Amino acid sequence: MYPSSTLCRAQEAIHRDRAAGALLENVRIIAGNAAVAWGLEARSAEKREARHLRTRATAEIIAARKQQSSEERSRLFSENPDRGFESP
Repeated sequence: MYPSSTLCRAQEAIHRDRAAGALLENVRIIAGNAAVAWGLEARSAEKREARHLRTRATAEIIAARKQQSSEERSRLFSENPDRGFESP
């Protein structure tokens, strides 16, 4: 399971605050590095979420087209092919 961009941004903010308020330099460095890592993960999560939305929209368009073509085929189908198609 991938973390959401909201979670990543919240973690980034927590680590930035920790880095800003730390008295020890090594704590500032580690918290700063963690904030950068969470920021990178947030960007990846945002791309992933945008890709998911695009994929869902494309799938809905394809499903609508399939439904439409299925309706057209059933409308043109004749139970008596020797007598021609049903007139609309």
